[in-house]
Amino acid sequence: MRIDFPHLFLVPFSGILSEISRHGAAMKIDRRCSLIAAHALRCLEDVPSQQADRLCRWLQASAPIFCAAQGRSGYILRCFCMRLMHMGYCAHFAGDTVTPPIGEGGVLVVLSGSGRTSCTCSLVERAKSAGGRTFGILGTKYSPMEAHLDAVIHIPVVQVEEAGADDEPFVQALGSPFEQAAFLFLEGVSHALFVRQGSDQRMLQQRHTNLE
Repeated sequence: MRIDFPHLFLVPFSGILSEISRHGAAMKIDRRCSLIAAHALRCLEDVPSQQADRLCRWLQASAPIFCAAQGRSGYILRCFCMRLMHMGYCAHFAGDTVTPPIGEGGVLVVLSGSGRTSCTCSLVERAKSAGGRTFGILGTKYSPMEAHLDAVIHIPVVQVEEAGADDEPFVQALGSPFEQAAFLFLEGVSHALFVRQGSDQRMLQQRHTNLE
């Protein structure tokens, strides 16, 4: 199973920056969202499909699956954890009161832009000491967290230095570009697993909560 992130841009990224510079605060919301989506896709251009395939294989072979992240990354990873549950995987989010212990055969998936979040780093070390495997989706290379992970996917964030000399940089708040790209990447992984199961919407609907 392969997950490919093809080049989807109709204009160079420098052109996107120029448009932001020209329109600024007056830009319409739909175009602003289009530019944000283009930025996220730009961050995914160099993500290796082999590592994404490896994550899929680990998820298919592991029971149970644990997810851990903090802040906005935590909400994004919770979306992924929920979808895994809908597809029939035994998936849990670290820190929830009903989360069981990890052990041999389990896998911990973590998401972190900095790779330095102390709480998540500690969970990675605990999972490894208990015999579980650890897989990280990180925005920074050579971080303290990476040193303890069994496998890593890097989602490199496009830096403002990549803008042309005459262009205004495309600036988003804090870690938004990484978080947006990570959400799209995890949606791609979810879709790959869904297709492998036969793309049966009824199966997912049967596992959707009715206590809402």
